[in-house]
Amino acid sequence: MTYDVIIIGGSYAGMSAAFPLVRARRSVLVIDGGKRRNRFASHSHGFLTQDGVAPDVIAAQGGVQLAAYPTLSWVEGDAAGAEKSADGFRVTLDDGRDFVGRRLILAHGVTDTLPEIAGLKERWGQSVFHCPYCHGYELDQGQIGVIGVGPISMHHALMLPDWGQTTFLPNASFEPDAEQLAQLATRGTALETGTIAEITGRADVRLTDGRVLSFDGLFVASIIAPSSPIAEQLGCAIEELPNGRQIVTDEMKQTSVPHVFACGDAARAAGSVPLAVGDGAMAGAACHRTLMFG
Repeated sequence: MTYDVIIIGGSYAGMSAAFPLVRARRSVLVIDGGKRRNRFASHSHGFLTQDGVAPDVIAAQGGVQLAAYPTLSWVEGDAAGAEKSADGFRVTLDDGRDFVGRRLILAHGVTDTLPEIAGLKERWGQSVFHCPYCHGYELDQGQIGVIGVGPISMHHALMLPDWGQTTFLPNASFEPDAEQLAQLATRGTALETGTIAEITGRADVRLTDGRVLSFDGLFVASIIAPSSPIAEQLGCAIEELPNGRQIVTDEMKQTSVPHVFACGDAARAAGSVPLAVGDGAMAGAACHRTLMFG
């Protein structure tokens, strides 16, 4: 069978991309590896009508609603590769199964690489975050620490005072210049130049000099990369960002390869559930347009 569209990734962006297509009664196959980026978070925030709901509940509800459409097919598994075929694109899973679709939407998300600090990864999504809009309010204007990974961390350090008393810990990743120091002072962000030994408790930072700084939450910029090699296999343009790499798309979410679309965190600079849902809806509708009009 040749599907109208194959969607790689069945999280928020992927499911949202599927909706306009199945509602147009197009045949859609979603291939999902089951690893949502926010799987470590206990609650999602800022998504209209779903504020404070657990991420897995939102995903499960979306899956149930999507499954009600008869032209949807769903396969659990990891897509290992894709190539052009006579009918469009052939996608191969890591178990050897393959599927063909006339169009392809990449919604597989990104992989986060965190600084190698003891105790940091274990608290990711619980007391260590990357998105202030998603998790800042719940810190109740408390003590917030920003862990530096380089100059890009200035963005966090200047944002977070809107959510609480903020301390910036560059952690020897870079040294703020005079202009940056003035910006931090203007925003009321404290600067701590000591290096970090480990994260303990909920969000306590133990420095190498023995001091322990207690925070209500920590923020850190992860280094991101598309979680699948398929975009590069197909020759899609990839953009280098200060915090990693993402797939390049136009305003209609089409990549540099015709009839290959990308949406969600792998194809936009900022990641959250509402942004992923909107991005996916655009990709699905734009993909349908090419099925109608070429």
